[in-house]
Amino acid sequence: MKTILHKAATRGHANFGWLNSYHTFSFGNYYNPDRVHFGALRVLNDDTVKQGMGFSKHPHDNMEIVSIPLSGDLHHKDSTGRDKIIRQNDVQIMSAGSGIVHSEMNANHDKEVKFLQIWVLPKERNIEPRYEQKSFAPENRNNQLLTVVAPDDANAVWINQDAWFTLGKFSKDHATTYQLHKEGNGVYVFVLNGNLTINEQAVETRDGLGISETDHLSIQAATDAEILLIEVPMKIQED
Repeated sequence: MKTILHKAATRGHANFGWLNSYHTFSFGNYYNPDRVHFGALRVLNDDTVKQGMGFSKHPHDNMEIVSIPLSGDLHHKDSTGRDKIIRQNDVQIMSAGSGIVHSEMNANHDKEVKFLQIWVLPKERNIEPRYEQKSFAPENRNNQLLTVVAPDDANAVWINQDAWFTLGKFSKDHATTYQLHKEGNGVYVFVLNGNLTINEQAVETRDGLGISETDHLSIQAATDAEILLIEVPMKIQED
C-alpha cells in the first residue's frame, strides 16, 4: 500500500476578492511539481465565490469536470444550451469532450457559494460534450457511503472514466470499509469536516490522503465527520 498525505494548510491558495480558492493540485499560478495529479485526478479546488460573482464564459476540452456545492447555489450555462441551478446536495458533471464553453456564477445575491471543482482526465478523448446533474438526499449518506459519480451506476451521474465518487457522513466512532471497484485504481480521500482514521492514518478537516496499491479502505470516525472519496485509475494515458 502507498499513501500520500496533503495537509490542508499545504494547499495552494489564491484570493481574488470575488473568489477564494484552495488548490490541492497545481492550478493557475500555483505550481508544485510533486502535486500535479493523483492518477487521473487532476484538479481538486475548494472554492468560495462572493454574492453574484463567478466564472464567466471560458472553454474546456477533454476533461471530466465535477461540481459539488457545499453551501449556496451555482448558476451553470454552457454551449450545449444548458441553463441550470446547481444546489447543495446536487452533483453536476460536464464531459468537456471535443470542446465546450461554460460559465458558473453564484446564483445568490445574499450569500456566498462554496463548492468543490474537480477535474478528472477522461477515458476516451473527443467524445461529444455532455452534461448531467442529480440530487442526492443527504440522509442517504448518514453513517453509510453513497456513490454519486460512476461509469456503471444509473443512480449516479455518469463519468467518462473508470472512476467513482462517494460521499459519507459519519457519527463519532462509526466505522466502515470502502472496497475499490477496479484493480489498479487508487482513492483520494478529501475530508470535508471532522477527524478520521483512514487505513491507520489520522486526517482532519480539508486534509487529502491518496491511497493506492490496496483493494480497500478502513474508515473510522474520531469525531462527527464528512468525507469525499475519489477513486481513479493510477495509470493515465499520455497524449
